[in-house]
Amino acid sequence: MTKLRASAAEALAGEVRDGMTIAVGGFGLSGIPRELIEALRDTGARDLVIVSNNMGVDGKGLGLLLENRQVRKVLASYVGENRLFAEQYLTGELEVEFVPQGTLAERLRAGGAGIPAFYTATGVGTPVAEGKPTAVFDGRTYVQERGIVADVALVRAHRADAAGNLRYRLAARNFNPLVATAGRLTIAEAEEVVDGYLAPDDIVTPGVFVQRVVEVVDPVKDIEQRTVRPRAEPPAAPVPPAAPEPPAAPAGSEADRVDA
Repeated sequence: MTKLRASAAEALAGEVRDGMTIAVGGFGLSGIPRELIEALRDTGARDLVIVSNNMGVDGKGLGLLLENRQVRKVLASYVGENRLFAEQYLTGELEVEFVPQGTLAERLRAGGAGIPAFYTATGVGTPVAEGKPTAVFDGRTYVQERGIVADVALVRAHRADAAGNLRYRLAARNFNPLVATAGRLTIAEAEEVVDGYLAPDDIVTPGVFVQRVVEVVDPVKDIEQRTVRPRAEPPAAPVPPAAPEPPAAPAGSEADRVDA
């Protein structure tokens, strides 16, 4: 049985409703499920709770959902690249729960593993711990964090097969494997869907966690910040040394020297 769908829109059709919690993979613009995010925007669903490391940038990634006023609450660890996010937060239009990055990763992992809560020292004594249970272990205070289980999880893979097995590429792996396990319904977009099956040793996310797969049509990879050095002028080619001048001939002709 194949999990492959013809498009991102088809994969999301009938599955997204107002008020859902949706977890999204990616880090900055690296490894974001770009086509699935656009399809999510096109559903018109409102009051969404988005769980993601960050909210993209203005006009790209999850920033598209902010532009369309579809997000009610965000759980994220970093939001500094999006002006619209800041505007909506400061005006009270958007609710934000800041989560330390490692804690966010572990909350997603715990949710995917069926662990309802865990304790961590991160955030103790800060606003992150306000209103949360604490406990002392071996003389140190820890705060309780809840695992995250999303209604829908959207991820981006480098390669996939029709059974939903996924493999990621380099830094684009980031939060995607954690998000993939944390969704009740997980949809993956992949740059390539292979014939047959991925080799077992290549699989990062087993297909048991993934319900639908879409092959991306336009594999654009946006760059969040492009930083380059000035191009250096190539060094001038070395000038070869001049050939030595031949020694001067003795005075007089060769005939004069023979006659002498």
